[in-house]
Amino acid sequence: MSNIRQQTIQSLIQNKILKLKGNGLLIHHWDTDGICSAALLLKRLHQCTITNETPTLGNYFLTEHELSDYSKYDFVLVADMALPKDQILTLSAHAPVFIFDHHLQDIISEVNHYNPISLGEKPTEYPSASWIVNQLLQNPVNLFALLGIVGDHEHNIKNNAAFFSLITEFCTQHTLTFDDLMMMVSLLDANYKLGEKQVVEDAPHYLLAHSSPQDILINRRWKNNLEKLQTEIQKILKTPPEHTHDLLIKNIHTPYNIISTITRKIFWDSGVDTIVINTGFFPDKDQLYVRSKKNMQPMIVQGRKLGYKAGGKQEVLGAIIPKEHTQEFLTEIITFLTSKHQRK
Repeated sequence: MSNIRQQTIQSLIQNKILKLKGNGLLIHHWDTDGICSAALLLKRLHQCTITNETPTLGNYFLTEHELSDYSKYDFVLVADMALPKDQILTLSAHAPVFIFDHHLQDIISEVNHYNPISLGEKPTEYPSASWIVNQLLQNPVNLFALLGIVGDHEHNIKNNAAFFSLITEFCTQHTLTFDDLMMMVSLLDANYKLGEKQVVEDAPHYLLAHSSPQDILINRRWKNNLEKLQTEIQKILKTPPEHTHDLLIKNIHTPYNIISTITRKIFWDSGVDTIVINTGFFPDKDQLYVRSKKNMQPMIVQGRKLGYKAGGKQEVLGAIIPKEHTQEFLTEIITFLTSKHQRK
């Protein structure tokens, strides 16, 4: 039943998206998946004038200034970003809104919301927003669709036989290796992690103008950013995380947006549920990130109930929390992860 509903929604949105005209806004996530999703949409909607923006780096919501500024367009596209429902509805009061995503979220029925996972499909069959956008636009398999997948899953995509086969076949056809794709992801992601918002927003246009893999691999600005970033990550990882309650917990203090990178590295290397707290990115808030073998959806819901900016996927929780509430929410997450009975 969910598949029939998905196909119906997909068909309706396909028809609407190809008829768009005028001045549009494209809001996209700042990572490789968001950038590649943006590039795919910009390429298809070349008949429109589209401005692409990423929210303030680190914010999974719009500031009041952004929300006001983003309400001046003929249509709004949101790719790979689970923005709060109230903000989506504010945008939709001024123009049609289209959402393309693969994060855990409720479908917002008031707008054109395409998220197969929220419609009940298997996350393993929709591993990135770039893949969802590419399918919706009925494109053949291409570099941008696959880079988004590799960006979100890195080496773990090798455990997904169907998609790793597609990636391997593409690499063979284009004389690439999986490590080449990983390097492209590292180069693209280095820009947001260093806080270079304008470089992130320029990236989809660079990809469209320089679409060969070599063009991505030789970008000097991106390479310099990656070198800076690797130095900071290596410094942070030299200090091991604390092992407590069968969890790994690490506190970091950095102005770089690398909390997901640090969490992913620790979790994938150890196989142990990992929590990382960064106290250095925001002046009055902390970043908290979790990777787990358990379903984190209940804690995403709980974080939102408490008024925090929280989101993620089944195995991931990311939250922005006022500093005075961090310890309380951390304790709640530890209790959840170590409990034999999962919260419903």
